[in-house]
Amino acid sequence: MLIDTQLVLDEYTALRDGAALQLRPTAGVLVLTDADRADFLQRMTTNNVAALRPGQSCVTVLTSPTARIVQVFTVVSPAGEPDAIWLLPAPGETAALERHLRGQIFFMDKVRVSNRGATLARLRVLGPQAVNALAALGFDLAQAADGAVHEHEGLLAVVQREYDLPGVELVVPAARLDAIVEELQQAGALRLTDDLAVHARRVELGRPAPGAELTGDYNPLEVGLAWACAENKGCYTGQEIIARQVTYDKVTRTLVGLRGAEPLAAGAQITADGRDVGVVTSVAWSPALAAHLALAIVKRPHNATGAALLAEGAAAIVEALPFTH
Repeated sequence: MLIDTQLVLDEYTALRDGAALQLRPTAGVLVLTDADRADFLQRMTTNNVAALRPGQSCVTVLTSPTARIVQVFTVVSPAGEPDAIWLLPAPGETAALERHLRGQIFFMDKVRVSNRGATLARLRVLGPQAVNALAALGFDLAQAADGAVHEHEGLLAVVQREYDLPGVELVVPAARLDAIVEELQQAGALRLTDDLAVHARRVELGRPAPGAELTGDYNPLEVGLAWACAENKGCYTGQEIIARQVTYDKVTRTLVGLRGAEPLAAGAQITADGRDVGVVTSVAWSPALAAHLALAIVKRPHNATGAALLAEGAAAIVEALPFTH
């Protein structure tokens, strides 16, 4: 497949300096209702879902009994539907999350799971000028806090600066999607044609992603999601392991940045002094930094900034995230 280099650069520039919009046709919406909806999520995931109030959201991690990542998703408490909790799974993960949740409902649980993918659509507005573009839809998000949920004329906007690429996740009626996209484009948001520019920007910012870092190979602490693990909530699946790692400083590997003199390969084993110490999880070329960058999970003490490593023979230096120069 031929790559339009100029188009990728234009999209990258919009993500870095302007506003861009990303359609998410494989990103669905699940809705939990009935009396036990919050307790149901609370006992399975890492964040304090029970503390959410209407107009708030949080990112939470569904973990296995060994504290490995099963899924990462956003939990939304919409003011316009106070008796429901909306779940925004990562693109492509809706069916798996729905199946997992239904499998965890016991006969005494008062909780119902419904899929609104047929009537609702999702897109994300990204970049430092995203809030200006969204003003065209009637949203005033200039002072909105991270995680804030705003609703306007049937549209729902979730402000997310720490999760995914910084931006605003929009949930809109599927029947209005085309019109909303047109309004955002007229307001200056560039519609992205693929994920190449998004991927480069994600690596620069050190943001973990499903299928790369957010997998069953790792736990939330290892991939930089400690902020999505509430310390003072009740038990949840995998909680004892995560608490023990925090209390006793037992996180033995972490997400780091790598800069190479030549391209690095995703999946490459990382060595130091002839020993395996980690793996490359994502790679990208950074137009702004003119550098070959990568994300990797690396064992202590080789995860220290400045450490010199080899990724299957390619030299790389550990850098703090995000990459800044």
